[in-house]
Amino acid sequence: MYRFSIEGEDWILRFSPQVIIEAEEKQAILMSLLHIGNELADFSHGKAFIMFANKIGAIVFDVERVPSFILTVSNIIPEENWYVQEKNFSKPIK
Repeated sequence: MYRFSIEGEDWILRFSPQVIIEAEEKQAILMSLLHIGNELADFSHGKAFIMFANKIGAIVFDVERVPSFILTVSNIIPEENWYVQEKNFSKPIK
């Protein structure tokens, strides 16, 4: 669990138990969040968003604003598991 502040709001970043990543990757996710900064204020309670990180993959965040500002990394999807649907079939994104 990490604590950070953006624009006077204190946030908590936590990781779902099924998300198993190294401390370096957790730190990289935190630093990426600091770069989007003010945009976090645009997400209301119960919403979710995805951040794409080159070395990690697609990171799924769940937003809670009550009782505290909490971002939960609920899943990380590596690039080799990304698919795009075209017409009547799906194929890996390359």
